[in-house]
Amino acid sequence: MTSLKEKIIELSNSSGIYLFYNSKKELIYVGKATNLKSRVGSYFKGKRTSRPIEAMIHEVVNIKTIQTDSVLEAIILEGKYIKKYQPKYNVDWKDDKSWNYIVITDEKFPRVLTIRQHEVDSSKKIRPTSAKATADKLHKQIKHMFGPYPGLKVKEMMRLLQKLFYISTCKEKNKKPCFYHQLGQCLGVCTGEITPVEYRKRVITPLVKFLRGNKKSLIKDLEKQMKAEAKQENFEEAARLRNQIKNLNKIQDVALLNKSFVKTEIRRPGSGVRIEGYDISNLGSVHKVGSMVVFENGHSKKQDYRKFNINKVIGQSDVDCLAEVIERRLKHPEWPYPDVIMVDGGKPQVNKTKAILKQNLLKIPVIGIAKGPDRKKNEMIQNTKGIPTGHPSSGTKIQTTKFTDWVKENEKLLIKVRDEAHRFAIAFNRSKRKIKR
Repeated sequence: MTSLKEKIIELSNSSGIYLFYNSKKELIYVGKATNLKSRVGSYFKGKRTSRPIEAMIHEVVNIKTIQTDSVLEAIILEGKYIKKYQPKYNVDWKDDKSWNYIVITDEKFPRVLTIRQHEVDSSKKIRPTSAKATADKLHKQIKHMFGPYPGLKVKEMMRLLQKLFYISTCKEKNKKPCFYHQLGQCLGVCTGEITPVEYRKRVITPLVKFLRGNKKSLIKDLEKQMKAEAKQENFEEAARLRNQIKNLNKIQDVALLNKSFVKTEIRRPGSGVRIEGYDISNLGSVHKVGSMVVFENGHSKKQDYRKFNINKVIGQSDVDCLAEVIERRLKHPEWPYPDVIMVDGGKPQVNKTKAILKQNLLKIPVIGIAKGPDRKKNEMIQNTKGIPTGHPSSGTKIQTTKFTDWVKENEKLLIKVRDEAHRFAIAFNRSKRKIKR
C-alpha cells in the first residue's frame, strides 16, 4: 500500500483540489492549490502553523487530488465538493466572512453578483452591485447560486468572469456605450444591440455551464457555434467566439487567491521556496539570448530550465532583452509560478520586471544582484514596494516584513542561482555560435 509520503512525492505540480480522507473513508477536508505537490506537502513537513486542519492532520490516512487547467477551475471544483459532501473540517472551521457565493438573477438582463455566507440567509441589506436590493428581494430574484468559494478575491473573480463571458454591468439602453462596450467586452445591453433572449444565450448559458464545472463541454459548444456563425458569414461573432475559446483554454488567473490563502512561513533558508533566476547573454548587438533557471528547496531543478532567443530587441539593451524574456515566460501559466524572482542586474532590471508582473496582476518579490563591471560585486537590489504577504503558487509564503531578512539569510543561495543563470545563458549563446570551451 502506498504511504502518504510516497503519494505526495508523486503528486503533480499543477493546480487543482486535494481531498483528505480519514480511516472511515470519510472526506473530511477539501482544499485548492496552485501547486498540488507543494501545497499538500506543506501540511506534512516542518513546524505546524495556525491552520486549523493541521491540528487534525493525524486523522488523514488517504489523499486524492483532481488536477485542473487553472486556479479558477480549482476554485469552482472546490466549491462543488464542499457543497456536495460538507467535509467536516471545511464546515466546522468555516469563516463566514471568507465564504463567497456567485448568484445569477432571474431578470430581463440577468445580473451576476457575489454575496457572502451570512447574506445567504440574512434579511439585512446587501450591497453587491445594487445598493438598493435587500436580501429578501434578491433571494426572490435568484435563478442560480454557485459556491461556496473560500479564500477568494471577489473583485478579481468577477473581473475575470466578466472578461471571459462578456457579462454586462451597464444599464439597459443607456445614452451612450459603456466603457466595456468600447473595449469589446460588452455585447451591447447599453446600446440596445442585444436582446434579452440573445443575452441569455450568448452570456448567461455559457457562464452557468462553466460555473457547473463543465468547461470541456462548453468549449465544444462554442466551437460548434463558431463554425455555424462562420458558415453564415457572421465573421465578427465567429471571431468573438474564437477569442472566447482561446481565453478559456488559457485562463490567466493567478491573482484570484487572497493573501490569507497560505500562511506558512519560511522555516529554514531556501526551504520550500521556488526561485526563478534570469540572465541575458549577448555578443554586441547580435547573438542575444536569455536563460531561466529554477531552484526548489535550495537545489537546481534542471528539468524546468528554459532558453529564450531574443527576437524583438534591436541593438544592445539587457533591460529590454530581460523584459522580452519575462513577458514570454508569463505566457506559460502552465509552468509553476515562483515564490521569488532573481534577475542578474540592478535597479533598471528589477523595476522593469516588477512593472511587467504588475501588468499581469502578479505580485511576486523580485531581487536583483548587481555584479559590477568585473563581476566581483554582489549588491542585492530589492524593490519591496507593493510586495504582498507572499505569492501562494507553491504553498510557501514570504512575509513582507521578513523579505529583507530572508534575502540576507539566503544570499549565498541567490548568488548560486545568479551564477547558474549566467552559466546557462552563456552555454546557450556558445551553442548557438558553435563556440567550444
